[in-house]
Amino acid sequence: MSQVQTMPGQTIPDTEEVLETGEPAMAHIVKTEPGETAAAKVLEARIYGTPIEALCGHVWVPSRDPKQLPLCQKCKDVYDMYKSFNGGLNDHPDE
Repeated sequence: MSQVQTMPGQTIPDTEEVLETGEPAMAHIVKTEPGETAAAKVLEARIYGTPIEALCGHVWVPSRDPKQLPLCQKCKDVYDMYKSFNGGLNDHPDE
């Protein structure tokens, strides 16, 4: 007869999506799907009030012009890493 080994259960922490309220501190680079532009995605999210996700994982509902804010360093790092592995990307994501 074989022995049954009991393993401790893994607890997956509850993660709560926290939307940015008030004035944003920085501009983020938006995740897009193939054939989708970031500008169109942000405009749609502003119109309908739907949250969008940045490359750094930040989720928010856009409400103002991101060109007036400093760029999120985490988003820039992710974009630069992706750019180094994929030719044909612009130096800046908004180009």
